[in-house]
Amino acid sequence: MAVLPTVPQYITVHLGRPDEAAENVTVAFTDYIKNVASNEIYPTWPEEAIKANILAQISFTLNKVYTEYYPSRGYNFDITNNTAIDHSFVKNGEVYDTISVLTDQLFNNYIRKVGRIEPYYAQFCDGKITQCSGLSQWGTVDLANQGLNYLEILKYYYGNDIEIVENAPVSGEIRSYPGIPFSLGSFGNDVVVIKRDLNRISQNYPAIPKITDLSGVYDRETEEAVRAFQRIFNLTVDGIVGKATWYKIRQVFSAVKRLSELTGEGLTISEVERRYTEEMSLGSEGPDVESVQYYLAFLGYFYPQLPLIAITGFFNEETRDAVFTFQSVYGLPVTGIVDANTFYTIEREYKNAVADLPANFQSAIGEPYPGRFLVVGDRGESVRIIQEYFNRIAVNDPAIPTIAVDGIFGEETKSAVMAFQRQLGIEENGAIGPAEWAEIVLRANNI
Repeated sequence: MAVLPTVPQYITVHLGRPDEAAENVTVAFTDYIKNVASNEIYPTWPEEAIKANILAQISFTLNKVYTEYYPSRGYNFDITNNTAIDHSFVKNGEVYDTISVLTDQLFNNYIRKVGRIEPYYAQFCDGKITQCSGLSQWGTVDLANQGLNYLEILKYYYGNDIEIVENAPVSGEIRSYPGIPFSLGSFGNDVVVIKRDLNRISQNYPAIPKITDLSGVYDRETEEAVRAFQRIFNLTVDGIVGKATWYKIRQVFSAVKRLSELTGEGLTISEVERRYTEEMSLGSEGPDVESVQYYLAFLGYFYPQLPLIAITGFFNEETRDAVFTFQSVYGLPVTGIVDANTFYTIEREYKNAVADLPANFQSAIGEPYPGRFLVVGDRGESVRIIQEYFNRIAVNDPAIPTIAVDGIFGEETKSAVMAFQRQLGIEENGAIGPAEWAEIVLRANNI
């Protein structure tokens, strides 16, 4: 029996021709389609034309993923950005708001031929400079202006024997949309899921009000939390959890949950010089190995190809396998040895991942999050800043102890952190991650 297609959470893009030595980047599937659409078409086009183009791009991409077009030929990526054979994709490229909103609505819909399983190989071209047997991008504008909707436009180019698969399942941890919108008066287990997810997200996005009643009834409190979430994430602010809002809640929840788990699973590192000194391989040990393990473990929470590993300071088989995977994903020689090129690529990708975190993780009211967890034994300006903020909080909150501002993360500072975590209702591990940092600075500056 054929396996039904699913929409991947992530997709790996090769920035060049298939046989060209070029960087591979792994991005969320929705972000990939938004990037492609923003490079291929214009946000000022009629909405029905934009929808038709986005669906063609989704279907073309999913066909490549479903058939494992590139992996089956020995490549370690899903698609390229070579416009002669695939889509235009620009790393860190601009995404237009209109296209972003429509992609959130359509990202797990695709075209298929009636009676077939696989996503349709929906070829397209601009219709002006290049011609093809598939969809004409500029032609969709003319058809939309004539009053055709996106399905009629797609049938015009691909035939009447196509259909749209809606709400296809998403692989990984993203629970599929139930198929009906939720609004004031809705009830059921899915409403409980929405409430719990929003409450967890609100720890990192304090503008989202807490929901106190966690029953299965969609009440006014839930509606206000949904509206706040929609405002933050550039969705239509209607207080209704439709498909786009559902998936955005699930995606953000997955992201913040993974980040909070970093400290809970011991993903910390003391202040060591993170610089390359010598090759590391099976049997190596010391702070340099610990640094590499930290980077890889952090990246493992964002890129499903990378296994989650323990930080031990000893280069064991688990670490070697993670290095193997990283080298394969990023187009490096697969040796299992951390040479200078591998080390600096790992370090660069770690820094890119930190830079791509939502604003609430990176900074809070002007104070930059240091990009790693602060723990007992750390020293420096970041520790001193957080100690000053704790003392400001302590003036009005007797549950938070006053501590010495010395830039040294000792047991006194750890106790203050644990008291603060107790108030947040999160694990009392004494480490300051992005969630704690943002809340501490926010609360101190609101005094």
